[in-house]
Amino acid sequence: MSVQARQTLASQIPVIDLSPLTSAAVKAADSGKDSVAGAAAREVAAALHAASQGLGFIYIRGHGIPPHCIDDARRAAYDFFRTDDEHKAAVSVSSQHRGWLRPGGARMQDDAAVDLKESFIWGHEDSNGHTEADHPLRGPNQWPSDQPQLQASAMRYFREAHEVAYRLMQGFALGLDLPSNFFLQRCERPISRGSFVYYPPQETRATEQFGVGPHTDFGVLTVLCQDDVGGLQVQDVNGDWIQAPPMEGTLVVNVGDLLSRWTEGAYKSTPHRVINSSGRERLSLVLAFDPDPETIIDARHVHGAEHSASEPPITCGDYLLQRFARAFSYRDKSTATR
Repeated sequence: MSVQARQTLASQIPVIDLSPLTSAAVKAADSGKDSVAGAAAREVAAALHAASQGLGFIYIRGHGIPPHCIDDARRAAYDFFRTDDEHKAAVSVSSQHRGWLRPGGARMQDDAAVDLKESFIWGHEDSNGHTEADHPLRGPNQWPSDQPQLQASAMRYFREAHEVAYRLMQGFALGLDLPSNFFLQRCERPISRGSFVYYPPQETRATEQFGVGPHTDFGVLTVLCQDDVGGLQVQDVNGDWIQAPPMEGTLVVNVGDLLSRWTEGAYKSTPHRVINSSGRERLSLVLAFDPDPETIIDARHVHGAEHSASEPPITCGDYLLQRFARAFSYRDKSTATR
């Protein structure tokens, strides 16, 4: 497999301004009445729809996450990753997928080399820092006791990125001529994961080892904040690898396997990878958005009861458990199925 990727043409990964997709505009679009705000929301939804039917990767402007929130999260994440492994091991990943995942802890394909990246993973918690342990992929977050700023900045970013994800899911629903809340009907306790993902510098070489190897994302939607280092590559419809370079002020959004399944392939989940040949550290801020684990993923709900879906219905939680069991070396059969 070649590790080379060609430059991306401006038309290949669209840039969409999310700012017109306000709450008021979405309500206006839902009402079906003619209004400037409703028309603007539907225009954004149409752009999201078209982009998701193509490459499935989108640059988002007007996302609303304050720059200081991003900067604080980056600073705290680097403070954590730059400590020694003994310090990070105190919060090693739990069976609920919370904490530090060391280098080599993930393999995105069964026959692939392990990834070079390391991650710090967390999920929703209330104002008291409490999380219900009601699913094998949801439990207490693990925060280093001597770095309180990590918890504060991570949770702030998590909340902000969720607001972006909610707006995007409303736009996707409108783009499919569905009510704007279609994908958010069960989202009181989303099973989303936040992660800081650290990539050490690596030389470009012919061997098939990557910061993160070629893969599609498991869940519904990924919201990614890149830094200025670069290294993200996307596979186009012809099977060629193209660069997805950093673009100041934007987020990268991509459709996951579960949203592709939910829409019967109308929205594309596209393979991507990371090769950090910059000679510098690379850090990504990631939200893997998924609704409540009990959410039924059934394409007939999108396309109509008469639609013959190619995949049987499955809950969001059960699907993620299946994928996690294959991808993460720390999970054995007991933790993957309980």
